[in-house]
Amino acid sequence: MTLHLIKLWVGHTSLKDLLDYQESALKHLAASNQTRELMHVTRNFPKRAQELLDGGSIYWVIKNTIVGRQRIVDLQHVVKDDLPHCAIIYDKEFVHVQMRPHRPFQGWRYLEGRDAPPDVGANLHDHDMPEEVKQVLSELNLL
Repeated sequence: MTLHLIKLWVGHTSLKDLLDYQESALKHLAASNQTRELMHVTRNFPKRAQELLDGGSIYWVIKNTIVGRQRIVDLQHVVKDDLPHCAIIYDKEFVHVQMRPHRPFQGWRYLEGRDAPPDVGANLHDHDMPEEVKQVLSELNLL
């Protein structure tokens, strides 16, 4: 069974914020001749790393709603502030999922494959409507 991570996108209010941030980060990396890879650095290294690397994704929660995922490419040991950390390297391709409410939590959590929301076509999320409306429509299974 595939294992995933679920992570809150804290301090931002929309999927557009997340995607804009990632695009900006990639441009900054390119401008400074660094490897163009997206990563999230966290204090704890996942104990179930091999399961995550076997097709797992990082699922993003924005404003108490799971909105999408990005495939986990690698997990690397890194040092930050003289302490060991884990860099979760994930794919640039964002996959929209059927939006689902999720309660707040700190850090990241494991998400079993059977509990992960299904993927949906990106065109369903491209409509020019507020995120709150998309969330309500998704809760009613209309989006």
